[in-house]
Amino acid sequence: MELKIALLGFGVVGQGLAEILEEKSKALHSDTGFQAKIVAISDMMKGSLYHPDGLNIVEALRAVKETGRLDAYPEEPGLTRGWDSFKTIQETNADTIVELTFTDVKTGQPAIDHCRAAFKCKKNVVMSNKGPVALAYQELSELARINGVRWGYEGTVMSGTPALRMPITALSGNRINEIKGILNGTTNYMLTRMEEGMSYADALAEAQGLGYAEADPTSDVEGYDAQYKITILSNIVMNVPLEREDVACEGISKLTREDMERAKQEGKRWKLIARCWRDGEEVIAKVGPEAIPLSDPLAGVGGALNAVTYDCDLAGPITLMGAGAGRKETGFSILIDLINIHRNQL
Repeated sequence: MELKIALLGFGVVGQGLAEILEEKSKALHSDTGFQAKIVAISDMMKGSLYHPDGLNIVEALRAVKETGRLDAYPEEPGLTRGWDSFKTIQETNADTIVELTFTDVKTGQPAIDHCRAAFKCKKNVVMSNKGPVALAYQELSELARINGVRWGYEGTVMSGTPALRMPITALSGNRINEIKGILNGTTNYMLTRMEEGMSYADALAEAQGLGYAEADPTSDVEGYDAQYKITILSNIVMNVPLEREDVACEGISKLTREDMERAKQEGKRWKLIARCWRDGEEVIAKVGPEAIPLSDPLAGVGGALNAVTYDCDLAGPITLMGAGAGRKETGFSILIDLINIHRNQL
């Protein structure tokens, strides 16, 4: 079965996914039988296109690269322009919606409503947006189930690093008693530089200059990004309906050079740790800076990398490390969800 895809959002990740599908289409078909074509793109800033027989992705990428918009995409019979995201969901022949819009992390919108609309139209959804999974996981999972469609969200925690699928599949049969991780690359980079002697302000400025931190870095440095991700891990891996408000949260903005020096003297290293653990039948979660022993595998994770440790009753502690962001990495996270829809494994 060939998947027909509609992209909502054609920014860095959307273009990265389009490039992957274009570059690897023959290999993917040969290796896995996977076939997909993008029939629609809808982007609030760049415009929208729809052709039921599939778009010319090379031309779409060229148009955006050269002009910043899809207006320069060539005219052809059957091409429709100008549809917004909801009309794209409801009226195109796409069977799978790839949701890549900019989402308000406080409300999860518009991505939550995009999911609702797609599921009611009996269309699959794949996304890298944290908001809907952190804020509406139970509702949206049930809506997808009722309508007999699939919902993929591997990229919401550690981009292309399989922080969700690996424990669910490879660690199946274990009782996971605790999850703890470095789930934000910006703060991990900053802490690495601060340990080397840089001030908090200078480390932040450098992270912004490198593109790791936004102009408004609040979500990263105050721990909110990691808070969302540990909420997702609790819901999906531990199967506990934790809400974001249940997760105590503290960022790294209060750490000083003196704190860094003291940790060194004690043989420890500061990391922003997100963790959830079982306390009887209850699961407790928090995010905050911790000075962890150098013997802890997470202590060796430097720069902008992410890592997570699953404490299993049978396999013991298993640590997974990899990129937590990136154009191709997040594009791959979308691809693997699409392949698993093709395999009926989501």
